[in-house]
Amino acid sequence: MSDNDVIAAAVSRFQPSLPLAVALSGGADSVALLAACAQKWPGQVYAIHVHHGLQAAADGFELHCVALCAQFNVPLAIQRVDARHASGESPEDAARKARYKAFGAAVRDGFAQATVKDIAIAQHADDQVETLLLALSRGAGLPGLAAMPQRWERDGMTYHRPLLAVPGALLRAWLVERGIPWVEDPTNADERFTRNRIRARLLPALQEVFPQFRDTFARSARHAAQAQSLLLEVARQDLAAVGLPPAIKNLQALSEPRQANMLRHWLLESHGATPSAAQLEQLLSQIAACTTRGHSIHLKVATGHVTRAGSVLRYDAAMDKPA
Repeated sequence: MSDNDVIAAAVSRFQPSLPLAVALSGGADSVALLAACAQKWPGQVYAIHVHHGLQAAADGFELHCVALCAQFNVPLAIQRVDARHASGESPEDAARKARYKAFGAAVRDGFAQATVKDIAIAQHADDQVETLLLALSRGAGLPGLAAMPQRWERDGMTYHRPLLAVPGALLRAWLVERGIPWVEDPTNADERFTRNRIRARLLPALQEVFPQFRDTFARSARHAAQAQSLLLEVARQDLAAVGLPPAIKNLQALSEPRQANMLRHWLLESHGATPSAAQLEQLLSQIAACTTRGHSIHLKVATGHVTRAGSVLRYDAAMDKPA
């Protein structure tokens, strides 16, 4: 399949609600996505540029996006954010939260009377592989191995990644053929970042040994996502049967894997807490040993504690153990 066919096929399968907003950084991936969408839906596409203010080149990115959108006749909303991370917070998480907040503000305030409900983001096949390899390196479970979803909802908006099947090199070749310029983020070449080392060192080696690795890795991620969806369905059913807050006796009636699955779901959905593997293993051990009224449970999980309150479990955020 030619470069044109691959990109055309990806965009032809993409069926968002219109009008559509495209997240535009100025890099090759987002520029290619904007160009393809503007060509397919003229007059129905908007662009959002988030100025993170984290590097000197950011002003140049913004100027490029302004010029590009003028060329494509695409309305552009620019959001300036403070993406600096707080103590104990990862820079990636801080930037991600700032971007989502900026997307919401752009849709709400930046496009006059247009009602935009869908936003397209330009992550591609190489990004998906990098995400999966990072998850493997961290010993992630199914949610991590599922990598990036093609479609998801957040804060009333529907987000899409229509280019997940397209290698990054094809996107650049497509732009070169059409004479469409883009800007290179200088941090992309900084191998102090693990993702950049994967891109520079591992992907070429995988290409040499497993030429179809992008397709096969993506298939594994889809299998993981499907399995995680099933586990989520089981967790919801088990939590409804066990009760909210979870009744210890009912919880003990489940197999240990189902206990673990349900507890992860309860902690995340009800309290925004994600236990480590060691914390969850210790909690399961305490639940199994909880056979008398006098047995107490007080375990640190994420930023809070799981405790026993009579016949049920409780989660208290940032609670200190009593003396």
